[in-house]
Amino acid sequence: MNALTAEPQVLLDPNQLSADGTVALTSYSISEDGRLLAYGLSASGSDWQEWHVREVDSGHDCADHLQWIKWSGAAWTHDHQGFFYGRYAEPEAGLAYKEANYYHKLYYHRVGTPQAEDLLIYERLDQKEWGFGGQVTEDGRYLIIHVSRGTDPENGIFYQDLQTDHHPVIELLNTFDARYHFIGNDNSRFYFLTDFDAPLSRVIAIDLANPARTAWQTIIPETTDTLESVSLVDQKFVAAYLHNAHSLVQVLDKQGNMIRRVELPGIGSAWGFAGDQLDQETFYGFMSFTQPTTIYRYDVVSGQSTIFRAPQLGFNPADYVTEQVFYPSKDGTRVPMFISYKRGLQPDKNTPAYLYGYGGFNISLTPSFGVDHLVWMELGGIYAQPNLRGGGEFGKAWHEAGIKLKKQNVFDDFIAAAEWLIENQYTSSPKLAIGGHSNGGLLVGACLTQRPALFGACLVGVGVLDMLRFDKFTIGWAWTSDYGSPEQLDEFNALLAYSPYHNVKPGTVYPPTLITVADHDDRVFPAHSFKFAAALQAAQAGAAPALIRIETKAGHGAGKPTAKIIEEGSDCLAFFVQALAMSV
Repeated sequence: MNALTAEPQVLLDPNQLSADGTVALTSYSISEDGRLLAYGLSASGSDWQEWHVREVDSGHDCADHLQWIKWSGAAWTHDHQGFFYGRYAEPEAGLAYKEANYYHKLYYHRVGTPQAEDLLIYERLDQKEWGFGGQVTEDGRYLIIHVSRGTDPENGIFYQDLQTDHHPVIELLNTFDARYHFIGNDNSRFYFLTDFDAPLSRVIAIDLANPARTAWQTIIPETTDTLESVSLVDQKFVAAYLHNAHSLVQVLDKQGNMIRRVELPGIGSAWGFAGDQLDQETFYGFMSFTQPTTIYRYDVVSGQSTIFRAPQLGFNPADYVTEQVFYPSKDGTRVPMFISYKRGLQPDKNTPAYLYGYGGFNISLTPSFGVDHLVWMELGGIYAQPNLRGGGEFGKAWHEAGIKLKKQNVFDDFIAAAEWLIENQYTSSPKLAIGGHSNGGLLVGACLTQRPALFGACLVGVGVLDMLRFDKFTIGWAWTSDYGSPEQLDEFNALLAYSPYHNVKPGTVYPPTLITVADHDDRVFPAHSFKFAAALQAAQAGAAPALIRIETKAGHGAGKPTAKIIEEGSDCLAFFVQALAMSV
């Protein structure tokens, strides 16, 4: 029987992990022989994970229980005996959700033994901000150690030869001068995706026998599009690019010669394409503003895509349209923006519009499907999503144009998007809502305090809002690569100039604002939202409300049960409907 058409069996049902749905599956990894499943769980949306091991055949859990894990998967050794993972020391009592996280360590866990006996593989007591991720190569010979420094995209690569005695750790790439992502290897020939000497990224080969930079070989050169990810399947490279913030995928041979382009269903976002070098098929996901995530099987030999799994929703994607426009920012930079709405809508100044943004941490905001956005468009609204500087849509330079002393560029890009929509008669200030989450919450908070009269309603989701103390809690210190450090005078001044909490001005008329936060958020400490809400309420000179919605038994967003997602989405939509005086 074809495994793809066989009747599936439930191995792990996250819906059964807790009665209220607040325990979530965060990650999992299957041993090479397919007999064991290592999986991580998170409670109440926390970034802390606990890992377990389950027998695939019986469906029973082993005794293994690993704690105090963050930012880690599980990388199995090919003898099926255990896996590598990263963890922190156990925090002091009562500080697990607040204390800063330093001194990450890489361990090896042998199945069937207590965590106290896990083997410490690598730590750096002289580098408290370094984080470590383990990956075992497809041939099982090497342990690849990805070395990160907070959220800085520039990283290091170390490795161990698992077939040698004592397994010394070799620092292959330790200058932290670029982004290096391990793709795969042919024996000692390692392939990396990197932006070293290539702001839009390229693929290089490094031979461990001669790793000097002068011996590096370019396999896939830099092009005019941003190379986001690369995998090795069927002895070929599958390269996923961003072309004007939407996906373009190519298949190339081992010498970097193009074989074909993958025909995608339309303008949207494609991801996946994982597999082994001898596999002749791979799978990828695709979605757009009007198409929910659909899983495709891709035959690498023939180049044919077929639908493997697709959701069934009660709407017709053809009833909606998406256009892409380019507008000038304050300094003249050309910024792209997607605009989606119901077919046949003729926008004017009375049309409600929702402008959503992020702009940070080299994260690209590509076309994505959201039921709440669909409902918004069904209500007659426009959904607009600009690709702000600070993101990764146009490579390294685009990201660096929106960080540290240049962070104001991000806010200028967002404000310019709002002004463009108004000037081009898509909407007007009383009908324009803006929203963002996390770094996007900072974006909305900064724009709200800088241009309060420009917007009709504001949604500030789990935002970073006190820019002078963000580095004091949990993983906040890691964001200094994007925001800068309050301990550096020039960066302190730049942070103070736009910090939403510090720029709320008493006696100002602010638009209706809804701040959302969760009590177990140990990514962005909830005090950010509490303080900002109090300051905004105290300063408000107008009649519009400044509301805060506090979710319980939830965190920054990951792992939130469907019921809570629906409730929060409904509350946000209801807030927009009332604030913009929409008729529904």
